[in-house]
Amino acid sequence: MSDRHHHEHASADDRHPHGHASADDHHLRGHAPPLDRHGKPTDGPGSDRDHSHEHGHGHGHGPEPDHDKEHGHGQDHEHSHHHQHDPGHPPSHAHGHGHASGHAHSASAGLRHRLTHLLTPHSHETADKLDPALESSARGMRALWVSLAVLGATALVQAVVVVLSGSVALLGDTVHNAADALTAVPLGIAFVLGRRAANRRFTYGYGRAEDLAGIAIVLTITASAVFAAWTAVDRLLDPRPVSHLLAVAVAALAGFAGNEWVARYRIRVGREIGSAALVADGLHARTDGFTSLAVLLGAGGSALGWQLADPLVGLAITAAITLVLRDAAREVFRRVMDAVDPELTDRAERALREVPGVRAVGELRLRWIGHRLRAEVAVVVDGEATVRQAHGIAVAAEHALLHAVPRLTAALVHADPAPAPGQADPHLALAHHAHAPS
Repeated sequence: MSDRHHHEHASADDRHPHGHASADDHHLRGHAPPLDRHGKPTDGPGSDRDHSHEHGHGHGHGPEPDHDKEHGHGQDHEHSHHHQHDPGHPPSHAHGHGHASGHAHSASAGLRHRLTHLLTPHSHETADKLDPALESSARGMRALWVSLAVLGATALVQAVVVVLSGSVALLGDTVHNAADALTAVPLGIAFVLGRRAANRRFTYGYGRAEDLAGIAIVLTITASAVFAAWTAVDRLLDPRPVSHLLAVAVAALAGFAGNEWVARYRIRVGREIGSAALVADGLHARTDGFTSLAVLLGAGGSALGWQLADPLVGLAITAAITLVLRDAAREVFRRVMDAVDPELTDRAERALREVPGVRAVGELRLRWIGHRLRAEVAVVVDGEATVRQAHGIAVAAEHALLHAVPRLTAALVHADPAPAPGQADPHLALAHHAHAPS
């Protein structure tokens, strides 16, 4: 049997915050299909009317009460169940019950509200509690806009100096800074898409948009490397003097300071929320910082009368960009191919083996969807256990996973009975569906 208890988090304001399992799951367990706020059956998982918290393991849910009628003061009664996994802090398991105040919006306020909701996750709860998934997206969006402002200002200052000096090394650095700032665009789109709920077509949601953004970032780094190499080679073939060397040096230092600050910020936030694309973007910014320092060498060589110093530094910048391109491409490739840190797999397996009633752990799979993890696992339980007992073990196993694995938001646990002597393995009926390795 399987246990489906998804700790998914809705972001739209019009979805009720307390979800239910699919109608099929409730029929199998002797429950009526769940009803929505208007007393109509829901479509189950994968529908467009998604919920923030799905229960698929024997919790009895009757029809959903009409909260608007029940609370005559125009408030929504909210039930929330949060599993937070903040790195560096022990995981918490809390149940919250709150009342959200009603809101009245004028026409202009409504437009402002829609724009705010598009750019940042929004909550109407009194305490304004964002669930972990939305909070991580909000932090990612904030990191993007802050770094975009810093890098945009840095690139603008450098562009002015490029026009005055004609430094090809500083030109390559400026283009790279501008490209790095513009990578906030695909990442911002990915974070906005990632907040959309799963539906019948995108049953896992839109979290993989971050992987597409990572590919766009890798392509941007590639383009900037090609441009820097082309300008450097052109200047080697046609050397020209560089003027305003002091301004070039100041612009190089400004580029290093801005990029290093942005790199630290992006990498820290990206690792905390589990966004490989944001980490790759941070590595991109760090490269820009070091290449800005290389511009200083070119300015120094030009000051000593060596005209080839500037284009040679431009080639060195190209080499540095290529190294970061390799690291970023490897990180994004692993994420696209569903690679996870083996330590996460080991941690999940250890947690499962410690669950009472779990005799063995079978197939265990983890995958990233954006900056959130999902798990699928088969555990072996006592063959004489009742369905209810096996289900309880599956729920306990899922609960252990949610606490043991950072950023895990959903787990599918399948309970297999321990084989009895002389009893045929029921999985043999599936053998003819297995694909032989090519």
